[in-house]
Amino acid sequence: MAGLPEYTTEFLYTRGVNRGVMTKRHVSLPADAAVGVRGFIDEVDERLSSDEETCKVVEDVLIDLFGDREAYEAWQAGESVSPATRVRLQGYDPCNTTVEAEYYAEKDEAKFQRSKHLQWLWRQFDATPMADNVEFALQFRRMLADHLFAECGDNCRFFKGITFTYGHNITVGDNTVVHDDVHLDDRGKLTIGDRASISDGVHIYSHDHDIVDQTSVRNYHTIVEDNARVTYDSMVRAGCRVGENSIVGARAVVQGDVPDHHIVVGMPAKSVKVKPGWESTADPVDDGLLVNRQGDREIAYEIDNEIEIFDEFQRSLSPPEAKKPVPEQAEPSGPDAE
Repeated sequence: MAGLPEYTTEFLYTRGVNRGVMTKRHVSLPADAAVGVRGFIDEVDERLSSDEETCKVVEDVLIDLFGDREAYEAWQAGESVSPATRVRLQGYDPCNTTVEAEYYAEKDEAKFQRSKHLQWLWRQFDATPMADNVEFALQFRRMLADHLFAECGDNCRFFKGITFTYGHNITVGDNTVVHDDVHLDDRGKLTIGDRASISDGVHIYSHDHDIVDQTSVRNYHTIVEDNARVTYDSMVRAGCRVGENSIVGARAVVQGDVPDHHIVVGMPAKSVKVKPGWESTADPVDDGLLVNRQGDREIAYEIDNEIEIFDEFQRSLSPPEAKKPVPEQAEPSGPDAE
């Protein structure tokens, strides 16, 4: 347990807490199944690493994973298919699809064209029955991460239902795990360190909307440091830093920087304690309040003048005119006043 103070390590073992540290056992597929899985993943990896068009690779893989090869070849041969079947078969090709991030005016078009196709493969794979075969699915997504992310370290595990904005602005370190139904927003930039744990239902953002004009977007660099845990259903706001060896409690809303070794909880999240054994290392936090350094991590961008942009809400953002005060009525005076 490198990095822990000697007395802390001794405390953990003498109290038997080590039983909670090592809770996993090795699981493997039967030999024949493992060979089949590895062969398939290596083939897809090789094709994605080649000069072959990514659209074609994704289309072929999805047709076979969904068991639609016979119907697809019949359609390609000119046989009549129902409108619904045609839409389904066309949808295996990511060039025939749109995703939400495609509408974002400031995106890097060159990077997005490939990441869109890979993101489509990731999402559609998760819709197949094979996505529930954990040993196969973890290996398949790990392979895709090498092609989709800016960088992905060794031995990472990505579970089912993870979504991204683009994918190509994400960097992940070694031995990190991202659990079910997590949203990793990389409209700005997202960095996750080594041995980090992102629990089910977490949302981590790297963009923010103006509070007056929500069509005005600012992008930021959001950081989750080494050994950090972001636990169930919590949210990390754009431009925040989750410190090394820290914990974000379940359903917490992080709106500032989480200091190293601190545990934060609540909405908005506040520090409630330092991890036992790290008191001499962690910086103190006044009243548990997190400092917002979002402005230091803003990522400037420009929108190509040739892109036709639009306001989807078509609203007037002018505040209403202030109401004129009603003049006070003068008190009656004179001989007729009662």
